[in-house]
Amino acid sequence: MKYAAIIQYGNREQIAKVRPVHREYLGRLKEQGKLWASGPFTDDSGALIIYEAESEEEARRLITDDPFHAAGVFVSYELKPWQQVF
Repeated sequence: MKYAAIIQYGNREQIAKVRPVHREYLGRLKEQGKLWASGPFTDDSGALIIYEAESEEEARRLITDDPFHAAGVFVSYELKPWQQVF
């Protein structure tokens, strides 16, 4: 099942520093079939990440394992099951 995470950024001084390892992490998720789409909002206030996960608990783990989460860049998020129609 797909889960959409609407994420708000904080700790902005860490974004540029941690972004390379964050993107490596997302690349590994993509290779494993655990990431459907990802990208920041154009105002850089946060991001939308759509995960492919067996459960909400797994999707939350994918968020908390992200280097941006550990660095305090992800200050809050809303996670919802998402159904692709088109």
